[in-house]
Amino acid sequence: MLEIAGDGFLTVYRWMMEHLFVINIIFSLIIIFFRRRNPTTVWAWLLLLYFVPILGFVLYLLLGQNFRKERMFKMKEIEGEIKYAVRRQEESIYRKKLRLRDPELERFKRLILYNLNEGEAVLTDNNDIRIYTDGREKFQALISEMEHARNYIHVQYYIIKNDELWKEIEEVLLRKARQGVEIRVLFDSMGCRGMRHSDWARLKKAGIKVAEFFPALLGKLQLRINYRNHRKIVVIDGRIGFVGGFNVGREYVGLDKKFGYWRDTHICIEGSAVTSLAVRFVLDWNYAARENLFLEDRLFEIPDYVRGGRDPVQIISSGPDSSSQEIRDNYLRLIHMARKNIYIQTPYFIPDDDIRDALIIAAKSGIDVRIMIPCKPDHPFVYWATYSYLGEMIEAGARCYTYDNGFLHAKCMCVDGLVTCMGTANMDIRSFSLNFEVNAVVYSARTTEKLMEAFENDIMKSTLVTRKKYEQRDLILRVKEQFCRLFSPVL
Repeated sequence: MLEIAGDGFLTVYRWMMEHLFVINIIFSLIIIFFRRRNPTTVWAWLLLLYFVPILGFVLYLLLGQNFRKERMFKMKEIEGEIKYAVRRQEESIYRKKLRLRDPELERFKRLILYNLNEGEAVLTDNNDIRIYTDGREKFQALISEMEHARNYIHVQYYIIKNDELWKEIEEVLLRKARQGVEIRVLFDSMGCRGMRHSDWARLKKAGIKVAEFFPALLGKLQLRINYRNHRKIVVIDGRIGFVGGFNVGREYVGLDKKFGYWRDTHICIEGSAVTSLAVRFVLDWNYAARENLFLEDRLFEIPDYVRGGRDPVQIISSGPDSSSQEIRDNYLRLIHMARKNIYIQTPYFIPDDDIRDALIIAAKSGIDVRIMIPCKPDHPFVYWATYSYLGEMIEAGARCYTYDNGFLHAKCMCVDGLVTCMGTANMDIRSFSLNFEVNAVVYSARTTEKLMEAFENDIMKSTLVTRKKYEQRDLILRVKEQFCRLFSPVL
């Protein structure tokens, strides 16, 4: 029996080898003509198919499927209210009735209008924002706010690891559940693949509702390596919202020796922008849990705010279910609108052609462009591709740094000391079009200047990559860069 099976495998193998050229042609036609894609991405996949026949197409099936066919998330129950608020703000902008407290922000009204039209992102101007760049401080604040929850806690993270940090958070969630607080935990299947079924069962047994985004097949087999839900959102009682780069794991509080200190950026919002975060969470929850939380009016009641905030904020999101790349478009628009400076912190810098060209033009036009990336890779292929793009920025006159004090995971762009776009999206093609992301656009000199000050403090712990230093890199590094850059559209 084994011999027969072995002979059958050899027969199939020989047939595939004899017809490999024809098979590759068929696969290539599928990639080119049956999927509408960016030409650069098509060429990257064809190159992979040429170098790794058949296996390359298998990787395409796992990584390259275009998910943008129809809108996954629907919000019919509150759509009327949202559209009314959007139309009202649009009318205010067109009639020049919308007034921002800082006159210098008037030139960003077109960006506000774009976010209203494209993503129904309502501008709210009563937000108090607290910035966290240290994991211990962020999670201490998160746990403290959870302790004060009275009605509900909604938790969404891309990565949750069953370690001491999660145990501390879980203890609070279990205690609040016993007190009658309604709790939901939404996690990404790929990002939380290290968690066991029993870990989630323990929460469910305590009355905590749990949902998995894009579940694995048979418990572990991940057929959707792309299209991960990369968002990190916590909403408490509709009053407090957290969003940013920190996931849940010991490395994020600096306890992993491999990475050392973890430098990230997260914000805590109190104000009306929290309602936008609440809507974003519910959209994701409804899809993953097959439930309609928009029927629960109490989840969207406007609470009393303790702090009288004054920061205008729009919550924007993008993903493969969207018709446009709204976060990427915000980055691009802000680069074009910059007059003085652009500060970017990102662990992965793989811009598309438009972003790359815009940054090069800005740098060559005398705008102070500064880009900071980590000094060490957590994903080697992505890191070396990042380093190759950094070289172009240096040549254009941008000041580029590698953060030496551990690992840099912050995702933040500050422009002219006035506007910040920050959240979960990296400055790379994957975040632009393949992952589900969420960012906050903050139109505030006060908050932006604090983030720029944090950037400048990080410079003291970083290395400036000069043109001379970049040109002196060894041959092996050059080869790594060029090889990884070839596949950057699919990284």
